[in-house]
Amino acid sequence: MSDPNVLLVILDSVRARNVSAYGHHNETTPFLESFAEAATLYEQARSPGARSVTSHTSIFSGLHVEEHNVTAAKYRLDPSLSIFDRLREDGYATGVFSENNWITDVDVGLSEGFDHVVGARSAMYPDALNPESFVSNHGRGAYADFLTAALGHDRPLQSLANGVSTKLTTDYPGLVPEFMKASTPARTYVDEFLDWQADRDGPWAACMNLMDAHIPYDPAPEHDLWGGDRLRELQNSFEDQKWDFASGRRPWWQKEAVEALYDGTIREMDAALQRLVRALRERGELEDTLLVVTSDHGEGFGEPSDVRPAVRVAEHGVAIHDVLLHVPLLVRFPGQTDGERVAAPASLTEFPRVVEGVREGTADRDAFCPDGPVISSAVGLDEPLQDRASQYVDDLSPWLATSRAVFEERPGEDAAVVKYCTNREAEATIGVRDAQSSFALDEAAAARVDAAFADVDDAGVRSEGDGVEDVGDTTYQRLEDLGYV
Repeated sequence: MSDPNVLLVILDSVRARNVSAYGHHNETTPFLESFAEAATLYEQARSPGARSVTSHTSIFSGLHVEEHNVTAAKYRLDPSLSIFDRLREDGYATGVFSENNWITDVDVGLSEGFDHVVGARSAMYPDALNPESFVSNHGRGAYADFLTAALGHDRPLQSLANGVSTKLTTDYPGLVPEFMKASTPARTYVDEFLDWQADRDGPWAACMNLMDAHIPYDPAPEHDLWGGDRLRELQNSFEDQKWDFASGRRPWWQKEAVEALYDGTIREMDAALQRLVRALRERGELEDTLLVVTSDHGEGFGEPSDVRPAVRVAEHGVAIHDVLLHVPLLVRFPGQTDGERVAAPASLTEFPRVVEGVREGTADRDAFCPDGPVISSAVGLDEPLQDRASQYVDDLSPWLATSRAVFEERPGEDAAVVKYCTNREAEATIGVRDAQSSFALDEAAAARVDAAFADVDDAGVRSEGDGVEDVGDTTYQRLEDLGYV
């Protein structure tokens, strides 16, 4: 067969526990349940990390978090290590479609592998002068220069309108209607991808990162089946989705309550996936495509930490809890017609090797299951996030150390998988039956973790990047709203 197409769909912040294809009580993914009838569902897939930047870098490069060490905006991966860059070098058309700034705007080495980049809708008029693009050449705050450039543009009035809307969004958010602040829904990026794909006449490789399930949770009314207006009002009153709760300023039941809105966002993305797969099938593209549907990490709604029970998990970032690491993974290999389920631990870090295996005709249903243990790392807060957190919490020590987890199969016992995890001197061993149930085991963990990480060394592929100092005001504001800075 000729080179297969590659489509990686990352449902940002979606944990396996809230996916009905993994047993969740709310029917959040009716399409994925039917899709699994002709795909491979990995029951015990784990994300390499608990933050977007660490996980995406591992997924794209095939390196563990503590091998690439791209843990913050100030670091940059050697772009040639991205599987998408290698595919482009081999003649693939490549594209990325997402509002996730880590793979479209912030220079951490992930966007270079794509010829076509569709990022956040930061400009009202895409054909006019975009303030975000202008900033990359002139720096933030160059208002007079932007005004001169806008007046000299082919579309001066629309360029000025872009500038005004950007200024309002960043400096006067209270004057901006809520609909202008909302994230672009999954269906928009699906449409953008399908328009791009329709013009390809050779092999293509693309990544879609759909942000609907990232904070704030804002499902469209037709998918908001379990939330409602009162929960939306409650969520709008939060100052910070993580630190309001970690600091004790708000009761945990409020964080738990908005999980109902989160479920609606997953249902919304499931509907977008249905449109995507239907279109690819109608175009005759699906049979020749490796389609991977997964997540970069999960989300916390107040679950007690595995290794520090006095600490509870809100949102995502630094914890090693399975609500952040246990992610959905459904894969339709080219030509696959029968559904399969894999119970062994699987790792998203295997993605580049799976792509190469499919191209060589050697990949099988266990392709995402490494020969050794599956490992994950959750790094501590970087300096910008420490500054943010210190506004709410005096003692940041629970969130500063790197946490590690090792997952091993244990067939024939109550636990399908055993998780060994550590955080500084603390350790815990957890038995995991499935995405919905787990329990503590009276077993030592530190020695298992140390042994699994013994050969995980810095690969020397990280350099100093530009950080977020040179991104535009709107992009910076979005990073701040998403809790990244």
